[in-house]
Amino acid sequence: MNAVRPLGAGRGALLVLIATLAGMGVTARLGVWQLDRASQKLALQQSLDRQGAMTELPAAELARTLEQAQAQFYRRIRLRGRWMAHATVFLDNRQMNGRPGFYVLTPLRLDTPRGMTVLVQRGWAPRDQLDRSRLPALPAVDDDVTVAGHVAPPPSRLFEFSSVASGPIRQNLDPASYGREIDVPLASSLSIVQDSPADPDDGLLRQWPHPAVDVQMHHGYAFQWFALCALMAGLYVWFQLVRPRLRRNA
Repeated sequence: MNAVRPLGAGRGALLVLIATLAGMGVTARLGVWQLDRASQKLALQQSLDRQGAMTELPAAELARTLEQAQAQFYRRIRLRGRWMAHATVFLDNRQMNGRPGFYVLTPLRLDTPRGMTVLVQRGWAPRDQLDRSRLPALPAVDDDVTVAGHVAPPPSRLFEFSSVASGPIRQNLDPASYGREIDVPLASSLSIVQDSPADPDDGLLRQWPHPAVDVQMHHGYAFQWFALCALMAGLYVWFQLVRPRLRRNA
């Protein structure tokens, strides 16, 4: 006579199946998401390479609208103007080559008939580890400078607890709102990332990371999620299907 299976056993097996399928679905989706992130960064890097290979964008054609700016992102450009040194902002918690520090941003008033002012991401400077309120020293430049770089979106944003910010050290910076703060109409749809220094002794690093530099990291995360998904499937098959059958046949 076959033993009567407890009523709760079937319900428990169903819960284990549901939990396993849910876990496999989540981990598989996370693996696909990591692969998608890698693809996005590769596509962005390819776009950057294509735009960077184009001829240098004339300063007079620099975009004034978001639609125009999107077509110009990563194009090389050379601008001449004067630094608004008093409006320099140091974006905190930014890394370069694995070191924490600041991205140094300064508005540049262009020497053009339109009188346009753009935000320039000038480079990276380390933070003083003993006095975290001490700002990096930048050379005073009162004359016009030539900035060689490429057109880019405004500085990337990091998480912050409060959107209210003031002073030279900040977590994020929105060009439009900052322009109103300093009473200068800053170009809000773009910024300029400086690639070549106007002054080779300004002490700033410009080894800007490429978007696709960490693609292997995303591939590694994807492998881990898919491996966890496969592990869940393997454990379910062993403990719910194979092992009970072996016990019955023993």
